Amino acid sequence: MNVLLTGGAGYIGSHAALSLLDSGHDVHIIDNLSTGNETLIPKNAKFTNCNINDDMIISDLIQSNKFDLLMHFAGFIQVEESVKNPEKYFENNTNNAIKLFKICKKNNLNKIVFSSTAAAYGSVIGNKLIDEDTNLNPQNPYAESKIKTEKFLLKNQDDFKFIILRYFNVAGADKNLRSGQISKHSTHLIKILSEVVVGKRDHIEIYGNDYDTPDGTAIRDYIHVSDLADIHLEVAKYLLEKSKSNLFNCGYGNGYSVLDVVNTANKIYQNKVIFKFSNRRSGDVEKLIANTSKILNHIDWKPKYNDLNEIINSSIKWEKKINASNS
Repeated sequence: MNVLLTGGAGYIGSHAALSLLDSGHDVHIIDNLSTGNETLIPKNAKFTNCNINDDMIISDLIQSNKFDLLMHFAGFIQVEESVKNPEKYFENNTNNAIKLFKICKKNNLNKIVFSSTAAAYGSVIGNKLIDEDTNLNPQNPYAESKIKTEKFLLKNQDDFKFIILRYFNVAGADKNLRSGQISKHSTHLIKILSEVVVGKRDHIEIYGNDYDTPDGTAIRDYIHVSDLADIHLEVAKYLLEKSKSNLFNCGYGNGYSVLDVVNTANKIYQNKVIFKFSNRRSGDVEKLIANTSKILNHIDWKPKYNDLNEIINSSIKWEKKINASNS
């Protein structure tokens, strides 16, 4: 298959590009490098530096290439920033995404894999795992911006065939260290924890220890980024074969608290992770754990890296690599 992929200089997009390329497919990345890093773009991928709402450049690309589908990753992802500056998130994550989809439709590219978020569900009360029919309850503009884009696709099913993927917490790095997370302003727990282990930071802040959870810290379902990348490969096959729209959760169905993650890292790395408790951050939710039965029943995917130790280890190995290259 031949895939047009936005945000391929970013964390998840670059891993998805690697999964596609490793399987013998063609990838053309568009990214404006506003938050991405050009070093993450796989060598075998084609690359165009442009905005996702650039009608002229994208139309020309689609007309010059026989793309089978669009994978749309490009977007802003920081929850706390979205609370402070919601307009930025609605403009880019919603309005520009819709402009991109309309450009694709105009040029007869109507199959889309869309990168969404489990933050759409908000905090779910009780011990029930979150399935795709769980009521949406976004608690920050980042999540709202993704839901608005989902709604556009859902309202335009006559024009598009699409897969919406709601990611739970993505972490880890490519096993061959070809890609990983690079960020000027890290907000992800395992990324920050990795920076503490390699000495970039002296401690980690744990935001809130008064949640209604066993240890008082927030609980998340962590999925290895390479497993998530493989999901994109498999749903692309599904979309091309079935030509049916669908929506899937992307997680493992395992919940780990912030303290679980920190304590696991300290067992591996001899208590290098010093932590301090702080107040809750605006927009954070208490618990998010996926019910993954739907995706397991619909596509040919089984996780390879469903292990918290593996996720943490790969992240820290990547952090050591980029730390060494910058020193």
